[in-house]
Amino acid sequence: MRPSRSRIALALTAAATVLGTVASVGTATAAAQPAGKWAPFTRCPVDAPAMLGADGLDRSPQCVVSYATSGTIKLGNTTVVTGNSNLQMGVVQNADGTSTVVAPPEGSIIADSATVPGGLIGLMCPSDIPFVTNICKQLTDGKLNKITATLESAGTPSEFDQIAGVLTDMPIVRIPVRIKLENPFLGNNCYIGTKSKPIVLRPYNADAPEFTVDRFNGADGTPNEDDGDASRLNMLGSTQVDDTFAVPGASGCGLGLLGVIDGAVNLKTGLPSAAGKNKLTLNNTQTHLGGLFAPGTVAPDAGRVLSQYWHGTAN
Repeated sequence: MRPSRSRIALALTAAATVLGTVASVGTATAAAQPAGKWAPFTRCPVDAPAMLGADGLDRSPQCVVSYATSGTIKLGNTTVVTGNSNLQMGVVQNADGTSTVVAPPEGSIIADSATVPGGLIGLMCPSDIPFVTNICKQLTDGKLNKITATLESAGTPSEFDQIAGVLTDMPIVRIPVRIKLENPFLGNNCYIGTKSKPIVLRPYNADAPEFTVDRFNGADGTPNEDDGDASRLNMLGSTQVDDTFAVPGASGCGLGLLGVIDGAVNLKTGLPSAAGKNKLTLNNTQTHLGGLFAPGTVAPDAGRVLSQYWHGTAN
């Protein structure tokens, strides 16, 4: 039987209001390696001013991570299979029920690059544009034809709904992203979406995740179900979906050739694409939230204590 909203809210409150979830994809970067129950939180922005300033009473700091090893994203007429994806952020839960999202310095999203089916031929050939036709004739070399697509952060996530993370069919968080297309003919600034006009993802759980709570010692990450001063919420196994987002046309492609390549890419792929014609699916998502079990007991230093614990186990 699906748990009621009220039962979930009570359970989460008992766990020191450490809750939430997200999923997305992006650009790879280096990460720390915390130990024990802190291990999933490799990029938690514990030293951001908003996190350090959380007192534990009016503002409680948390680390959030959500990841998946497979999925798909459909943009217009093109569907790309995604690999490993990982979203991390800090969340400050405010006493009035709102939350403030804090992105890591390098951005919230990391992920493997994905190969676009058919490469450049599939993306813009054949074409009745003479310049593009000449490019198409040169694409006999597999390296010249290959296109990779990488989703990147295009701003800080927002509109985080902590209850939606354990329910279904409710948007969990707003995530602005853009997609970089890479190929020798496309140049180094070819994107679908921009930082000023991003693709906006609002993923939701298509099925309910398994929900468990771990209590542990914050200083070293070791389990301590009776007296641990830190806790981690685990929301595991759900398929996360967004089929509501719009996708703008490609821009910046083709080494500055006055939009010729942009137009060819958009025509073949059906971009711009209106809301409802695109879809993100992330399989078997694994989401964790970590924070202090009773942040009020270390007020007004909750943010600094969380930072100390995280750094104390990170290599």
